[in-house]
Amino acid sequence: MITSLLIANRGEIACRIIRTARAMGIRTVAVYSDADANALNVRQSDEAVHIGPSPASESYLVGDKILAAAKATGAEAIHPGYGFLSENADFAQAVKQAGLVWVGPNPDSIRAMGLKDAAKERMIAAGVPVTPGYLGEDQRPDHLKAEADAIGYPVLIKAVAGGGGKGMRRVDASEEFADALLSCQREAASSFGDDRVLIEKYILSPRHIEVQVFGDSHGNVVHLFERDCSLQRRHQKVIEEAPAPGMDEETRAAICAAAVRAAQAVDYVGAGTIEFIADASEGLRADRIWFMEMNTRLQVEHPVTEEITGQDLVEWQLRVASGEPLPKAQDELAINGWAMEARLYAEDPAKGFLPSIGRLEAFDLGDIARVDTGVEEGADISPFYDPMIAKVIAWGEEREDARERLADALSDAIVWPVRSNAGFLVEALEHHAFAAGEVDTGLIAREGDALMPPASPSHEALADAAAALIGDRAMSGFRLNAPARRSGTFLLDGAKVTIDYDAPEPGSGAVDSLLIAEGGQVWQLTPFRAAGGTAGAAGDGAILAPMPGRVIAVDVAAGDAVTKGQKLLTLEAMKMEHGLTAPFDGVVAELNASAGAQVQVDALLVKIEKAE
Repeated sequence: MITSLLIANRGEIACRIIRTARAMGIRTVAVYSDADANALNVRQSDEAVHIGPSPASESYLVGDKILAAAKATGAEAIHPGYGFLSENADFAQAVKQAGLVWVGPNPDSIRAMGLKDAAKERMIAAGVPVTPGYLGEDQRPDHLKAEADAIGYPVLIKAVAGGGGKGMRRVDASEEFADALLSCQREAASSFGDDRVLIEKYILSPRHIEVQVFGDSHGNVVHLFERDCSLQRRHQKVIEEAPAPGMDEETRAAICAAAVRAAQAVDYVGAGTIEFIADASEGLRADRIWFMEMNTRLQVEHPVTEEITGQDLVEWQLRVASGEPLPKAQDELAINGWAMEARLYAEDPAKGFLPSIGRLEAFDLGDIARVDTGVEEGADISPFYDPMIAKVIAWGEEREDARERLADALSDAIVWPVRSNAGFLVEALEHHAFAAGEVDTGLIAREGDALMPPASPSHEALADAAAALIGDRAMSGFRLNAPARRSGTFLLDGAKVTIDYDAPEPGSGAVDSLLIAEGGQVWQLTPFRAAGGTAGAAGDGAILAPMPGRVIAVDVAAGDAVTKGQKLLTLEAMKMEHGLTAPFDGVVAELNASAGAQVQVDALLVKIEKAE
């Protein structure tokens, strides 16, 4: 058995691995960047090594620094987690060549499945059904467009080396193809160092179904059933569940058998996930489910599989990497109950889901559900990494039990002053289509504003908060036999509001501020104090940076005429691209941005003057 383990990752997954390793008596070594010097996983590990500056390209993505840290600490094995170097075959090879144990599949298996075009060809040979599309080597834009035209729109452009929702663009019409291709290639080159793409037919009623597989070095391969990850936003999974709603035993047997064949085709060892796309227009049917790709690592959503099978998948990884056979045979695995997982992100749905950064002055996710996180109260959310701050996982005997428990847990979540998507997640869980199990990958895009959480608390919550805030400040309206109804002026997140409330009981103390948590949303209520100065008027044409980031494209020049909604520039932050557009028709009066420039939050990037 492995006795010492370096975790080449950060945040939630690093803490998750430490938890199992500690239970198994394995010494753990953390690595950290400047931004993560005080991170939870660094403090939880037995030893920690600094590996460089905050940008991942100078720390977590530098394999030589990871290997040097392993050598310096005497670590016997390296667990890559997910993301970063987890699916980098060259790094896996370097780990093995250094005489260390790689907690993951063989480098050849990673290479075989890492390039989507070659993987699909291999799957066809193994008898695994694949979606129709173009997998060719000719990457000329005009040729790719011609192939897309021949397939028929809508199509999906996907980075050959892609994953995690990066390097993917849906194209609905021929005239949109060129711009979408350029954006996809640019993101693919930035994220994976490879701008090659493939093209697939886009399924109009798609569901994302994936199967957890596990192989060992003794030739055994099993599946741990399916997960449904259909609720997505911009190709990023939002809520995952297991098993899949509407999956009958015949279809389950067919898809899981195909997943095992896929893993066997590449001599797979370790944890892996076979992702399928299903045309759910006529329900889930085996003849309408096709292979998409294989993720050669542990998935973010692995906890839902753990919850329904009772297995610790990280423990399985460590045992298999140590040379042991799989802990369970196929006939010893069964589904028990239902589980759902929600990804809690530091992002603001009210501002187009822009990442939110800063210190977590309040962070409490309660104890209703399982919480996997890499942060705690007082932690800083930086702009350098993915904005996921926690995974909230609920189990129940039936799907409805799990759904209600997860919604309750998120409703009570307190994340402040960093904004989170908890309120959005609650709305999604309570949407009638999701509650009925009638979900596809386009649900969030279709529903739009219907899934946005309320902008302010309920009248009842405001009244209760106002009474608690005031306390004994002003009791002149108190009546012995009935509450005195009052009206007062307060500040809700800095905005002036008038609230009707019942005067509090005598003896209740006043406070200077309090947080209102309702439906996953959090607001701060403070007493009103007259003060000078207000924010700049909306619609004045000043385009400010919504977050720190890097300008990756500028589409206008000073003096250009622009129309409302026209893209002005593209900002990259937290591994995502954010397009900034013109608020109205006008002229570019001022341009302070150039491609490649780093900008800070609220920096003036462009000034638009209204057209006469």
